[in-house]
Amino acid sequence: MTGARPDMVRVRHKWLDLDGMRVFYREAGREGAPVLLLPHGYPCSSYEFRELMPLLADRWHLVAPDFPGCGYTDTPDDFRYDFDGFAGFLDDFAERLRLGRFAIYLHDFGSQIGLRLAIRRPERIAALIIQNGDIYEDVLGPKYAGLQEYWRNPTEEGRRKIADAVREEGFREEFLNEVRPELAERIPPDLWRLHWSLMDERRRRIAVDVIAGLRENAGWFPRYQQYLRDHQPPALIVWGPQDGYMPEESARAFLRDLPKAELHLFDGGHWLLETSLHEVVPPIRGFLGRVHAA
Repeated sequence: MTGARPDMVRVRHKWLDLDGMRVFYREAGREGAPVLLLPHGYPCSSYEFRELMPLLADRWHLVAPDFPGCGYTDTPDDFRYDFDGFAGFLDDFAERLRLGRFAIYLHDFGSQIGLRLAIRRPERIAALIIQNGDIYEDVLGPKYAGLQEYWRNPTEEGRRKIADAVREEGFREEFLNEVRPELAERIPPDLWRLHWSLMDERRRRIAVDVIAGLRENAGWFPRYQQYLRDHQPPALIVWGPQDGYMPEESARAFLRDLPKAELHLFDGGHWLLETSLHEVVPPIRGFLGRVHAA
């Protein structure tokens, strides 16, 4: 890193009022620097980017919000808790902070939310960093089998199975996923314990609805792919193949629509920033330095 002021590379923890909703977000770097927007995945929050942000903040302005119903952001009654609702929130949040044009990090369900925002605002997307995000149904991993069965036959019994997974042990399984035991040791139990502690019965019902809504979201996969084909944004793919939901084939599938994308596979899994952070940062810095620098 360059000789940036220490207060600039530290992560700052902030709140804003967005139409009556109290929104928590993490921020690092200098305002006016090129922006990297960091929407999180499930069942996490902006906490997933806590260690990445200071490693990029010497050159970029990093902003990571908690979605409504997640982390420390409010859970308002009148919010639309689906992928369109989250994309609208992300759009309003970026507008409120006057982020202008930005690169966006696509991970987990944040990948589909971020791509819905990109479809709405293609002129604002400077680049994509894609990390274990799924938009190709034919290469989904074996852990998707239960959900795919629910998509084919959305019964009450299937919904109960989804609800059974929204519990502390289910969160633990989501974070550990398929990584080897020695890599699992790098994943702190803080992840599932913190995020489970922030759940209440209403948030749990919302999570079940969002997971069940992945069926409708899968219908958007061709639209996400069309956006990539039409706009060809600069893209870096960093991937942990030890992922029961999104294995190596899911990463390579992006090359169908982004043949010029840069692809890196690491010895890690779905939560790559927990197991392989210092291996991932150099290609991110190199990529952003080429396509999204001051």
